[in-house]
Amino acid sequence: MNYFITIYDKIKTIVSKFFQKLNIKEREHPLGRKPILSNSEIVSAAVFKQRENIATKKSLYEVLEPSCSYNRFVVALNRVAPHLLAIITSVLRFFRSSSHPVKFTDSTDIPVCLPKNGRNHRTMRGLAEWSKTGKGSFYGLKLHLSADATGKVLALKFTPGNSDDRAIFKKMNEKLKGLFVADAGYVSEKLEREFFIENERMLVTGARKNMKKLSTAAHIFLLNLRMRVEIHFRVLKLCYGLVTSFPRSIDGYLTHHLSAIAAYLIA
Repeated sequence: MNYFITIYDKIKTIVSKFFQKLNIKEREHPLGRKPILSNSEIVSAAVFKQRENIATKKSLYEVLEPSCSYNRFVVALNRVAPHLLAIITSVLRFFRSSSHPVKFTDSTDIPVCLPKNGRNHRTMRGLAEWSKTGKGSFYGLKLHLSADATGKVLALKFTPGNSDDRAIFKKMNEKLKGLFVADAGYVSEKLEREFFIENERMLVTGARKNMKKLSTAAHIFLLNLRMRVEIHFRVLKLCYGLVTSFPRSIDGYLTHHLSAIAAYLIA
């Protein structure tokens, strides 16, 4: 227990510094009683939950033993998504200021439930969609991510599961420059042409099995490095519990996913 409290206190110190830097209010109570826990304390709890890969809010409540009821604790957790997003945006902006010229973009599936429950899943209806990967069909979201060759995460975007990676690529990377490497899912002459800016940025993609495409040694070398972006997805899923089916509200899902990303970036 002392180990958990020590980790939580360290995260709280980091989060408090972000709140000060970004001028985020600690308490917001225009109506009703003054909240017992400050916004930074709740954000710290959300980040701590994913940092330690604690499965449920109930387990988190039992570990931290906050001075409020469990129901108020859950309500507080589910309303901190905007604060988490502000912290993540700040970190990405900092990473972009000193990014490596070689960058990688990819996406991964984020199921919100088991495939057998997809048709009856109501919580994320309207945001989640059916899609298919090499592992099979899933009902949920996609996480699109761009990172540089040194491992810095530069851009993130959540979309419905059936979104076209090529349609998201340009919007997500429009403020970045450099040599971008992506797999065959991003093959598009139109995209490569529109994204290209002479002496500033270009896109290099893999080839589909039914395509005849000549590749230079440098081209092959860059494509072989593309696996580096997938490391981010593996760590987020295996170590920070990115994928879940426990939340019972849209706010719960958003807070969970953003907490996992924030924990990965700052904790």
